[in-house]
Amino acid sequence: MKTLTLSLLALLISANLLAQPMPGKLRAHITFLASDELQGRGTGTEGEKLAANYLVSQFKKLKLKPYGDNKTYLQTFDFKGGIHGTGEPGKASNIVGFLDNGAPTTVVIGAHYDHLGTGTQGSSLDPNPAGKIHNGADDNASGVAGLLELARYYKTNKVKEKNNFLFICFSGEELGLHGSDYFVEHPTMELGKINFMINLDMVGRLDPKNGGLAVSGSGTSPGWEPLLKSLSTPEVPITTDSSGTGPSDHTKFYLKKIPVLHFFTGSHSDYHKPSDDADKINYEGEVAVLNTIIKVVDTMDKEPKLAYLPTKSKSTGGSRSFKVTMGVMPSYSSKAAGLKVDGVSEGKPAQKAGILAGDVIIQIGDLPIKDMESYMDALGKFEKGQTVPVKLLRAEKEMTVNVTF
Repeated sequence: MKTLTLSLLALLISANLLAQPMPGKLRAHITFLASDELQGRGTGTEGEKLAANYLVSQFKKLKLKPYGDNKTYLQTFDFKGGIHGTGEPGKASNIVGFLDNGAPTTVVIGAHYDHLGTGTQGSSLDPNPAGKIHNGADDNASGVAGLLELARYYKTNKVKEKNNFLFICFSGEELGLHGSDYFVEHPTMELGKINFMINLDMVGRLDPKNGGLAVSGSGTSPGWEPLLKSLSTPEVPITTDSSGTGPSDHTKFYLKKIPVLHFFTGSHSDYHKPSDDADKINYEGEVAVLNTIIKVVDTMDKEPKLAYLPTKSKSTGGSRSFKVTMGVMPSYSSKAAGLKVDGVSEGKPAQKAGILAGDVIIQIGDLPIKDMESYMDALGKFEKGQTVPVKLLRAEKEMTVNVTF
């Protein structure tokens, strides 16, 4: 009997090890989703439909229950393309699959699978984007691949969790969170049964020396902050932000009073450019991020349904209208006072003024910059053609450059 018990235990351990997220599987998913064949996965395009077909095939392979429209994996919605919905109407689809553990509550794990297509929808940071394929390996093939690996883990790990899982690949995120907005307004399960929502958006460039892992939403439930602090390590340092809102799909769930966490490994110089390719992904690093998420989910699986807490809203940029832009990519994980620059767009005012990645902007004109919020507020004060002094820190030395908007 003892030998049989040990054999069964060994089989269980072996099965759980096989279920763990794997770099090779992430690479296979991202290599396909970020290939030129998919033409940048623009919302509603033929390339995005190829991506949708691939995701449906993966959900079928895992035997997830279809949880979209009419007992399919697709939840289709109407949208308008172009900047601020000024373009042609079209149709796109969320991909929704359900892992039923017979539990009273469900954890939503989401990631958006659309990107910028061939650079015509207005949010590319390339100086001449039209006609160039924006493959979006980090943004957000990395998040979708991570979702697929988490789905495989929870389907095959031989443990029956005390939550069900709803896996949602959103479309229309880049055009303004269209897919997640449609889901929460037309949910395929009762929103009150959702325990919490995990969002994976740009999780493929983990670098412990450049901020590590940024997790937003830590203030949306009482247990998040202490748990995340306990999971922070030198290999995966975690920086938290309490706000439940931001420029990604978790915002729509938070606004429905659902606790959320958004996982993000930071901006980089390839963000929203044709150069965001699969060969630049840190696959081992993404596995480390996914294992952190598993620890979060598994810890909360032992707790009752999470309590929701409201947080101070964070302006997202998409909700504001600006006459000017500097053309910098801010760091969302920096703890520095001011706005740390992760990247600078070619041909934009910041680059022309000599601002570099790594600089920390501390003042624009006579307006002090303490964080993202004050930076966004400052941008709304200036006019196109205006030249203003910008004070910044470079290698801890203060300097001033003149920026012409």
